[in-house]
Amino acid sequence: MDVRDLDRRAGAALGEIIMQVRPEHLSLPTPCPDWTVRGLLRHIVSENEGFAAAAINGSAPVQTWNGGRLGDNPAGAYRRSNVAVADAFADGGALDRLMEVREYGSFPRRIALTFHHLDCVVHAWDLARAIGIPYSPPRDLVEAALDLARRIPDTDSARGPGAAFERSVKVSGTASEFDQLLGLLGRNPEWTV
Repeated sequence: MDVRDLDRRAGAALGEIIMQVRPEHLSLPTPCPDWTVRGLLRHIVSENEGFAAAAINGSAPVQTWNGGRLGDNPAGAYRRSNVAVADAFADGGALDRLMEVREYGSFPRRIALTFHHLDCVVHAWDLARAIGIPYSPPRDLVEAALDLARRIPDTDSARGPGAAFERSVKVSGTASEFDQLLGLLGRNPEWTV
């Protein structure tokens, strides 16, 4: 399994959701606490820019990780930043080279890209829920993201306000793998606007 292919496909699925965001959606709440649709889009573009810069340079300044600008065309801003990520990771022979991911530490680029893939899969759901459209990611994208989500410690020191993820929420024992993924990352699969 090539993580670059998984990430490209997850980014494309997220892009399809973003293409459906309309100006009237931008102020809607999302399953991400404290983020409207506009705030989440800005976060997604910023993360893409940070991942791309860090993959190329080994690290990126905090302003890059937080500076995403949407302008008047959030879908265009996303598209440009998503292409930058794909281009930055295109040199497959360098996937074991270390890169710094925000304040979370240095990881081989291959592992860092799994973080990005996870974000794409879950943020696509966040946006789809916020704007009221269906989203059902392919099983292999969910399985890869779920594998990573199961490894993220569910402790107060690793999750909660200011951390990358909220504390996990309980889901049914018969929940789908995707709903399990959402629950592990602190999202209620039944969330609605």
